[in-house]
Amino acid sequence: MAHTSKDKLKLLARVRRIGGQVAAIEKALDEDQECGRVLQQLAACRGALNGLMGEIIEGHIRHHVIDPDQDPASEQAQAAQELIDVLKTYLK
Repeated sequence: MAHTSKDKLKLLARVRRIGGQVAAIEKALDEDQECGRVLQQLAACRGALNGLMGEIIEGHIRHHVIDPDQDPASEQAQAAQELIDVLKTYLK
């Protein structure tokens, strides 16, 4: 079973919210709203996408590469946790 199957409903809810944000951006552009408002909506959508990507990448590392919680003292587990931490910081 893929790691995304475990949290399928939660992930789909996030995707639907992102879809709503994209629709709001389209509406704002269609209605010629102020560029500041459009930029704010774009930034929020980007943040939501980055959060979703970070969650899926973390799950991928934990499920397909190595789970740092299994043997936290191992060098591989520490490297995996460092990678997860860097990705979370990068995608903020």
